[in-house]
Amino acid sequence: MKLNMSISPHVRDKDSTQSIMMDVAIALIPSVAIGIYYGGWRAALILALSIASCVLCEFLYEKLMHKPVTIRDWSAVVTGMILGANLYSTAPIWLPILGGAFAIIVVKMLYGGLGQNFMNPACAARCFLLISFPSIMTSYPTLDGVSSATPLTAFASGESVMLEDLLLGNHVGTIGETSVIAILVGFIYLVCRRVISPKIPVCTVASAALFIFIFGNMAGETVTLSYMTVQLLSGGLLFGAVFMATDYVTAPVTNWGQVIYAVVIGLLVAFIRIFGGSTEGMSYAIIIANLLTPLLEKATKPKPFGIKKESAAK
Repeated sequence: MKLNMSISPHVRDKDSTQSIMMDVAIALIPSVAIGIYYGGWRAALILALSIASCVLCEFLYEKLMHKPVTIRDWSAVVTGMILGANLYSTAPIWLPILGGAFAIIVVKMLYGGLGQNFMNPACAARCFLLISFPSIMTSYPTLDGVSSATPLTAFASGESVMLEDLLLGNHVGTIGETSVIAILVGFIYLVCRRVISPKIPVCTVASAALFIFIFGNMAGETVTLSYMTVQLLSGGLLFGAVFMATDYVTAPVTNWGQVIYAVVIGLLVAFIRIFGGSTEGMSYAIIIANLLTPLLEKATKPKPFGIKKESAAK
């Protein structure tokens, strides 16, 4: 009998980085389309500049460093789409350009490129912009010619928020986070295509709901159904849980590691929103959880088959 000896992996899949990233880009289309519908040509411009900045920065860096050009894998396009979706339609045109350069050069390429970055590039870039330009990043655009605020900010001020507006996206917010229905369409597409598992998004939202309820009562808030609805269906929680927390590179690969990772994100989001000075908190929660990924993978690494514990062996 002739045996073909080879190293792992022994089971291979037809999916490639390019096909996976293209699926993510397709899943993002409903969210950004709704954002462009309400934000107009300005929203389309912000998205285009963000994508162009990411792709161009990756291309130029790899050319200057004499490395293989990888822009065809669509990872830079997806980073640009996610970053652009996290900005307001009225943002200055230099903001997505600067954010894209930071995401690709500082967070991704300086650490070795795709697969080596320890934080989600788009998420880290948004946090960088929030810290560096807080007034610009929290400058709410107008809706139907009337200056307004995000649902979380409006609800905190005592204003009512309609569930229909949250579902359809007819409210102030970043380009990609406004419509719950559009985000769920993208989520279903990614799950059906087996690009992501529902484990991280579902556990993130469920844990966020639990800790918002606990922390809200601790802080003396009246945690009603409408309160929970606004907290869970706005502020980028769903968008971040579906498109940023599930990043292959920065999320744990072990089953229990993913569950703990998602619970940490939900815990941090609830803590920041209830006790912090920000009404959002999703981006900060994700990058902090990203930093814990190596520890979570080490702590939840499955035991190799046939290996017994030292005490049991003795």
